[in-house]
Amino acid sequence: MEIGITGLGRMGAGMAERWLRNGHRVVAHNRSHEPIDALAAKGAEPAYSINELVEKLQAPRAVWIMLPAGDVTEQMILQLIPLLEPGDTIIDGGNTMYKDDMRRAEMLKQHGLNYIDQGTSGGVWGLENGFCIMVGGENELVSRLEPAFKTLAPPDGYVHCGPVGSGHFVKMVHNGIEYGMMQAYAEGFEIMRAKKEFNLNLYNISSAWRYGSVVRSWLLDLTVDAFKDDPDLTSQKGYVDDSGEGRWTIHAAMALDVPAPVITLSLFERFHSRQPESFAAKVLAAMRRGFGGHAVKKAQ
Repeated sequence: MEIGITGLGRMGAGMAERWLRNGHRVVAHNRSHEPIDALAAKGAEPAYSINELVEKLQAPRAVWIMLPAGDVTEQMILQLIPLLEPGDTIIDGGNTMYKDDMRRAEMLKQHGLNYIDQGTSGGVWGLENGFCIMVGGENELVSRLEPAFKTLAPPDGYVHCGPVGSGHFVKMVHNGIEYGMMQAYAEGFEIMRAKKEFNLNLYNISSAWRYGSVVRSWLLDLTVDAFKDDPDLTSQKGYVDDSGEGRWTIHAAMALDVPAPVITLSLFERFHSRQPESFAAKVLAAMRRGFGGHAVKKAQ
């Protein structure tokens, strides 16, 4: 199979290399040239412009976009539209909002072009371990491109979720679940660390949980690695960002009248981590002093 890809970040480059290892022809494009050259050394066809990317692919073309969600991806799609021909397909493998997928599919249909949304999980380890691939699109179109999807995934790690938008919707919920799991691990380890009299070795405990425990997971594996290198995590700040999927999951839950307290609270805890000091906590302290005469710690 012949595949074009634009966006050779760590995940995009990993996908391209998995395709190459499995005998697919890959035409690779990136804004900066170094990633193109690196992939060309592994057998990819280099394309130093979008025009060259399209010209080197035979119709019907399949162009994977592996760029950040939002305007960057939107502009790339708009740039591709006049260059592609009816029957060609654009696949968005980023973390796009599923409603944007549905809008884009309708827009591309007016030009005779196809659209597939691909939720991709696996991070920087996907090259070696495979990516979990969650796809949304028309049955016939997805079936034609399945060899490429299945090459990216480990055995049983690929699923055609449904129509356009469903792949990114499922990936969105996946990331919301991830927020909750991460928060539960974080709180549990903080509780154990606070029990000073036991002097618990969090590296040994987390390592043991990897074998036979019902809470074993890849997230736990990553936690073990972190504790091994820095047991008290003193080298990093407790600042936790979010890339949007958790928020979108909560919005969807609200729209569908589905309670999602764990995912919601895990997102709010990330907000809390970004505050050098909580004004809300100050208000709480003031109220306690007011009704109960409780002592208040003075600001330094």
